[in-house]
Amino acid sequence: MRYRDAFSDLLLGGRCVGCAAPGRPLCPGCEEALPVRAAPAWPTPVPAGLVTPWAAASYDGVPRALVLALKERRVLPLARPLARLLAQSVAAATAGLTGPVVLVPVPSRSASVRARGHDPTATVTRLAAATLRAQGADVAAYRLLRSRPGVLDQSGLGAAARAANLAGSMACRAGVLRGMGRRLPRARFVVCDDVLTTGSTAREAQRALESVGLVVAAVATVAATRRRSGPAAGMHSETSDPCLSPHPATD
Repeated sequence: MRYRDAFSDLLLGGRCVGCAAPGRPLCPGCEEALPVRAAPAWPTPVPAGLVTPWAAASYDGVPRALVLALKERRVLPLARPLARLLAQSVAAATAGLTGPVVLVPVPSRSASVRARGHDPTATVTRLAAATLRAQGADVAAYRLLRSRPGVLDQSGLGAAARAANLAGSMACRAGVLRGMGRRLPRARFVVCDDVLTTGSTAREAQRALESVGLVVAAVATVAATRRRSGPAAGMHSETSDPCLSPHPATD
């Protein structure tokens, strides 16, 4: 295994995004260290009406490196480990539900897709659905949402600014809805994204789906930023993960 990775590094100059070991973009050690179960991940403050958001990891360390490498550097092989993390969130979010589940990726801005040359959220959601189907689940992925023009880049915006920027920014694709046929009336829908920050994006996607009568069961993400509140914002305990909270934050 190490000889093959060393050869890959010599030939392609590849390194693990987690530990910089030569070879594949995610080495076996870093892959084995990824989280194996998801938990509720409520942002602070919680957007009014948001269904339970789930995340498999905190948005730091290796999970953060995976997301950024796929999204910004187009390291396409990393879509599969990210899909496995998203599948964990979906499985936890839909435990106990009966009937088909439809995963709906949060739509990316057209300008972002053109600049990156791909839509990482849609790809990871599709692969997560395939992972769950291989495990026997009745899961499909549909790109039901589109982003309306005029949405600004969310980077650097706070919770209130994000919510204002996204208000009314998403709509359902009528043609795709019609094509779902008999699956539609019985399905439960899960909004999927790579990272949960303030919850504004997920809440807008939920609103757009519910506006056409669809039942949104949960939000599932790969990772969530750590909860921030009060004067100690950005600080966290080394022995706890405050972003993965079992209840909505009230502070």
